[in-house]
Amino acid sequence: MHHVVAEPGIRYELIQYSEKVLNGDIVACQKHKWACQRFLYDLEREGTEEFPYVFDEERAERFFDWMRLFKHRKGVLAGQYIEPHIIQKFIFGNIYGWIHKATHLRRFTKGYWQTARKEAKSQSLGASGSYEASAFGEPSAEVYCAATKKDQAKIVWEEIEAMIMGNEDLRDRFKVAYGTITHLKSGSIIKPLSKEDRKTGDGTNPSAFFIDEYHAHETMEIYDIGDSGMGARLQPLLMIITTAGFDLNKPCYRVEYKYVSQILDPNSSIENDNYFGMINELDKDDDIKDEKNWPKANPIKCSYEGGINYLRSQLKIALDVPEKMRNFLTKNMNIWVDAKDNGYMDMSKWKKCEVDKERDLKKYPLWIGLDLSSTTDLSSIGLVFRLDDGKYAIKQHSFMPEDKLQERIKTDNVPFDLWEEQNYLTTTPGSVVDYSYIAQHIISLRDEGYNIIEIDYDKWNASHFAQQMELEGFTMVEIPQMLRHLSGPTKEFRKCAYAGEIIHFDDPLLTWAVGNAIQKQDAQENIMLDKSKSTERIDPAAGVINGFSRAMVGDTQDLSSHFLNNWSM
Repeated sequence: MHHVVAEPGIRYELIQYSEKVLNGDIVACQKHKWACQRFLYDLEREGTEEFPYVFDEERAERFFDWMRLFKHRKGVLAGQYIEPHIIQKFIFGNIYGWIHKATHLRRFTKGYWQTARKEAKSQSLGASGSYEASAFGEPSAEVYCAATKKDQAKIVWEEIEAMIMGNEDLRDRFKVAYGTITHLKSGSIIKPLSKEDRKTGDGTNPSAFFIDEYHAHETMEIYDIGDSGMGARLQPLLMIITTAGFDLNKPCYRVEYKYVSQILDPNSSIENDNYFGMINELDKDDDIKDEKNWPKANPIKCSYEGGINYLRSQLKIALDVPEKMRNFLTKNMNIWVDAKDNGYMDMSKWKKCEVDKERDLKKYPLWIGLDLSSTTDLSSIGLVFRLDDGKYAIKQHSFMPEDKLQERIKTDNVPFDLWEEQNYLTTTPGSVVDYSYIAQHIISLRDEGYNIIEIDYDKWNASHFAQQMELEGFTMVEIPQMLRHLSGPTKEFRKCAYAGEIIHFDDPLLTWAVGNAIQKQDAQENIMLDKSKSTERIDPAAGVINGFSRAMVGDTQDLSSHFLNNWSM
């Protein structure tokens, strides 16, 4: 443990805090611990030739005195004067406390704080933004609150405006007009800046540039505006505050999160003495259901009962509604999630639906869902039987061109030849699927005595096939491949599986396809299986969902009215 002598004050408080984090008295994630380790290490070597920075308590305290001028706007403390939480003290104490020993200019010109939502991010930036434009003392300061969307950019700007206008002593020192807050004495300005506004940032000369929710930015464009515009300033500050997100290809994860993680990691060779980083997240193998882990991502929320109750309610929703889990992980636990890994089915629950024994299903009504792929690929029929006890029995049979079998075994890394031997797959002669084999398979099922109610098909590649099957006497129902139509059945099928109301018969091809399924989701949380994102084949699962969409309604009701009544949004 580090032993640095200090008098009581912000310096002493941050040393005590860091030591408690490192010895486990305060629950914190690995990267949080590294940030504290870094702080103590910097204090040990402060003012040396190799590390020409000193921690100026007065400068740090000056910022917190400024922060205390304002009142909480929201939550349980609304109307009370702000007393900075220890995590805010650690972050902004570092940012405002460290200066160069010779020039007295600030050490940290960049900052990155990634934490869960509702962790006073806007409040912190609000206090910092008004401070940068006035009491910090930079002449003709330009402060920008930047985001991709206009509304997002205005969140911090409006926080600054409300804080200033809520203080009787300060409000006369600033003017608000045309989306600009001006500090009258220095002529400094505070503005929102967004890509949506078509504001390019040309001509800006930022002294402070705040990027809110960087995880949502598709490109580095906004970041580059801030970074490149700061060249003329002696001690600028570019500050990123964000939660985790669910696209690992965006620059926040790909560049910034990884870079800051390396700066914090004492075992990494990458160093940057001018970049402050704090990441509050769950560690890799932490159980999200274990409340003891929650303070890692929620240091402020977990300091009061109302915050913990909020997290409990969010977790319950996420466990009840699988589409909400991604948001819970990213927003409440601050865990990066690759949306492309946004798998449709919890396969441990699917496994529990498996039964050993085949049973005679001929007496039960059968809906056949059809997914005809392009002719060189896998095509599948999904068989959905509605049992007397309200459960559904699920089977599938797939078809593949014989000439493509070996190639597909190599590209897909699965034993299609074995599955053919086991009668889960039929190969058809030549290099394209012969749909007459699919037709014959369905006709044979009818001849064997199966009670086929209808064939439910995706019209892609299937219009001619549908006409043929109608001539054979089957009822053909087209299933529109749209979110609005498929969301209800796709959610209901999974819900039934999780409730043990689906049974299947250890078909490895079906299980492989269900495991491959990725879902896509719209703003209303409608979902459907996403063929474009599923790198492996999902045709049997798609066929089953087509059949299930009608089996769940029964044959007595019109499908479109059922959807409109129950699943439209």
